Amino acid sequence: MNEMNLRDSCRSRRERTSLLSRYSADLGQCLSRQRSERALRAAAMEQALASRAKSEFLANMSHELRTPLNAIIGFSDLIGRPADREPVSVRTCEYAGFVNRAGKHLLNIISDILDISKIESGTFALDLEPVVLRDVIDASAALVESRIKEKRQTLALKLPAVLPVVPVDSRRVKQVLINLLSNAHKFTPEGGRIVLTAASCASGTVTVSVHDSGVGMTAEEIAVALRPFGQVGFSQTRSHEGTGLGLPIAKALIEQHGGSFSVTSKKNAGTTVTFTLPENRVAAAKEEIL
Repeated sequence: MNEMNLRDSCRSRRERTSLLSRYSADLGQCLSRQRSERALRAAAMEQALASRAKSEFLANMSHELRTPLNAIIGFSDLIGRPADREPVSVRTCEYAGFVNRAGKHLLNIISDILDISKIESGTFALDLEPVVLRDVIDASAALVESRIKEKRQTLALKLPAVLPVVPVDSRRVKQVLINLLSNAHKFTPEGGRIVLTAASCASGTVTVSVHDSGVGMTAEEIAVALRPFGQVGFSQTRSHEGTGLGLPIAKALIEQHGGSFSVTSKKNAGTTVTFTLPENRVAAAKEEIL
């Protein structure tokens, strides 16, 4: 009997020890998970604060830099075009032109940085109004036409007779179109072809595409080009100025409108960039003009 009691007692101790071990292990895992979750939350909060601080810094710096830059651009423009004032030497006018163009280029970069910082911080706002999409496309094409002709490229607009009135931020949509046409011009060799098409689908969605016969990109290079400050490293682009913000801003602006943005390309076979305006916005525009 004593041996049986002893065996029962040992078994009971082993069971208690086993239960205690399992409880301790479960408690340890629970505490470990809690610590990991707290660490992840703290890291996410720290990253959000750092991102916000970066965006605020870029926005403040952009505002501070734009004021003197506007003065530089304005005064260099006056020097380069003396009008009725005392005559200015040809060299002075030439230097003033260099300063003016450099100032405008820097101002464009600062504006791009300001846009991307506002978009990332969630403070970007669109100024929506009903506009005739055909007018926006025509105006955008006219602004880049001279540069395209200088490179002996051709620009073809393939548009339907009627495009709908859509409630968009016309300045921002024009910014997207000019950026896409400028990129097509930049990365297409002399004598190449650029085609801008637009179509209004039966569902009410409007699709706009810019296709070029340029150098093209691989899938990996497209991913790089769509990242802020990402620049594709093929040799043909090294002679061109740029910050790598054009495509990311264009994509973000279209997505701010509720649309979609895509890039398809093949090395040495050109690139097509397509964006859409969603059905609900187009439908709203149709209601407004009735």
